[in-house]
Amino acid sequence: MTGWRFRLGLLTLTVLLGSVVAFAQGTTAPDLSATYEGTLKHAGQPDQKVSLELKNEGGKISGRAMHGTTSIEATDAKFEDGTLSLKFGDAVLVVKVDGDKLVGDLVMGTEKHPVELKKVTTAAATAAAPANLNGQWDAVADANGQPFPFSLTLKIDGENVTGGSSSQLGEASIKTGSWKDGKLSFQLEGQNGTITMSATVIEGKLSGEFDYAGQLQGRWVAVKKN
Repeated sequence: MTGWRFRLGLLTLTVLLGSVVAFAQGTTAPDLSATYEGTLKHAGQPDQKVSLELKNEGGKISGRAMHGTTSIEATDAKFEDGTLSLKFGDAVLVVKVDGDKLVGDLVMGTEKHPVELKKVTTAAATAAAPANLNGQWDAVADANGQPFPFSLTLKIDGENVTGGSSSQLGEASIKTGSWKDGKLSFQLEGQNGTITMSATVIEGKLSGEFDYAGQLQGRWVAVKKN
């Protein structure tokens, strides 16, 4: 097995599908809201570094796994008898909560790959961390399952956002934009129409949604250039 289907999902950017949040079932889940980092093990292959962002809001569990510059949302989640299960496409992450650690396996059919993750930040600490959005970003949007790369330039002045983007379709300028309460919102005005975009900062990356003239919707992610 060359890699893991979950990873392939990440690399093909079907990771940009919208998140489906499930209600926690069975035993009431503790507040697991935090970012966890660790490794996924494969027999005969180097360990893969992965991270997991969890939120538990009013009994609703949601999760986002990250690998490199890409991420994938959990499509189902539940907590029972001290065990957390998160479904990512055909893969299911099943882990036991052990203090600040999550230990278990990524299950793909009959295959199991050991996973161990450790809490590195809480959701509150992540939200409070300052974010510098000024500069250039390498971005990609999910266009009906196909990755669409583009570059994004942002300039933040208080709550006002200006800048623009460049792609194979040409140049576009930010018509209106705001950065408020940890959420980025703006409209790109180009020769092919208006694109409304929004995002939040997760692990230093921009991750959010777009709407192209009411005809195409999806998710997008961006990584800041060094």
